[in-house]
Amino acid sequence: MISSKLSSLIYRDETIKKIEKKIKLLGINAKVNPYTFMNIRIISSIFIFFMVLYLIDFGYILAPILVYFYYTFLPNLYFDSKIRKRSRELDYDAMYFFEILALSLESGKNLITALNSTSKSINSSLSLEIREVVRQTNFGKSLDEALDDLKERIPSDTVNNIILNIRESNLFGNNIIDTLYNQIDYIREKLVLENRAYIAKLPLKISIVSVVFFIPLLLMLILGPVILNYFS
Repeated sequence: MISSKLSSLIYRDETIKKIEKKIKLLGINAKVNPYTFMNIRIISSIFIFFMVLYLIDFGYILAPILVYFYYTFLPNLYFDSKIRKRSRELDYDAMYFFEILALSLESGKNLITALNSTSKSINSSLSLEIREVVRQTNFGKSLDEALDDLKERIPSDTVNNIILNIRESNLFGNNIIDTLYNQIDYIREKLVLENRAYIAKLPLKISIVSVVFFIPLLLMLILGPVILNYFS
């Protein structure tokens, strides 16, 4: 693979930052290196170009078009579905995590101690991110800076909104517990509405599957013997 120094000369800083931003949204456990991803993208693009050029008669026309779309949209195809899945997972994690956090704060713990104890008692993607926040504060970062870094690793607008409210409450001395309970109620309502919308779409999906697969099969079973008798 091309080294990161050479890659930084090949790719624009803007392109590298876009890929790094998407990788951050996959969380602290993301094992994707931006330079490795971009090198694989360009090598696979060259491979696809010559394969299409060699295998298809009009490859000299199709190859540049296919490679252009592949190279342009590969980051979105690879990262966006993972980011959407993680965003939904974090929404589900948030409802339970922040409810436990509110209970910890009600017991008299300060915010850092409550974040630490809550993240250790829950095994989830959000807990891992909060543990990183606590680790950063232990190594000298302020809580405000650590929470600001956390927002760059969270693709969920709902969770980011809670993080922003926690930062503001901590900064201005507002009641964090009331803020958390309000956000928990909002998340619960949001998830209920999303699940209702998903359930409402199920009949349409089932109808499409029935039309595409079951009805042709049923017609074949009914009309098959008739057609065979006719030709025999």
